[in-house]
Amino acid sequence: MMELSNAEEQLMQILWKQEKAFMKDLIEAYPEPRPATTTVATLLKRMQDKNFVGYTQQGRSREYFPKVSKKSYFSRQMNGMIKSFFNDSASQFASFFTKETNLSEEELKDLRKLIDERIKNK
Repeated sequence: MMELSNAEEQLMQILWKQEKAFMKDLIEAYPEPRPATTTVATLLKRMQDKNFVGYTQQGRSREYFPKVSKKSYFSRQMNGMIKSFFNDSASQFASFFTKETNLSEEELKDLRKLIDERIKNK
């Protein structure tokens, strides 16, 4: 699957939140200064070509919806990042993550609990 540009990803975030939306709803969800309709139309077209976005025709308008879930996109991004930056080593990533994100003891314990549960359910 292809990657999204930053501008496309920003629009995708809006669409994930709204689940389905017309062009005007998407534009209104942007912070000021909002992009031009033509800009959003171009982004949507590119995202359709990449198979991230679909639409249903409602009269003369198109109602857009995400064809990729936020979870599966995020999981692909994370796996790609672990491959690129951490030699495909989850433990290198975990070591970096726990050192660099200043997690509290509480958060680290929660993480350990998540990992223990995952091991139990394997």
